[in-house]
Amino acid sequence: MSQPDDFVYAGDLEPKEVWGRLKSEHRSLLIDCRTIAEWSYVGIPDLSSLGQEAILVEWQRFPDMSVNPDFVDTLKSELDARGLAPDTPLYMLCRSGVRSRSAATAMTRAGYSNSYNILDGFEGNLDEASRRGHLAGWKKSNLPWRQK
Repeated sequence: MSQPDDFVYAGDLEPKEVWGRLKSEHRSLLIDCRTIAEWSYVGIPDLSSLGQEAILVEWQRFPDMSVNPDFVDTLKSELDARGLAPDTPLYMLCRSGVRSRSAATAMTRAGYSNSYNILDGFEGNLDEASRRGHLAGWKKSNLPWRQK
């Protein structure tokens, strides 16, 4: 997948590849940048079998979907509190892999060079019946998730 010039981040990864990296890279983090409503009604990745928990920070705020001006600072504070350096692998997840590209770009520009986008996000694109979760994404890849 080619990236527009305004998207600058470490790369795009399939959900199963991210799962493997989370298992093998003890200091890597999954950042779920969907909205509060999506976390509550659609579910969140379940990383408990890895001894981890996804960090939940909205890229766009529900309900007006305005870009969260505190996204980078909130995430940097979380990383600092955990004693993690700017080279920490960060895996950004949204609904379909669009907002997460912007989030990965923002973190890269803030000095976090190992910021990745998770392709197809949590639910993937719409199918022919205008439903998500049936074509691609975290859920379709049969990776662990739970209702919040």
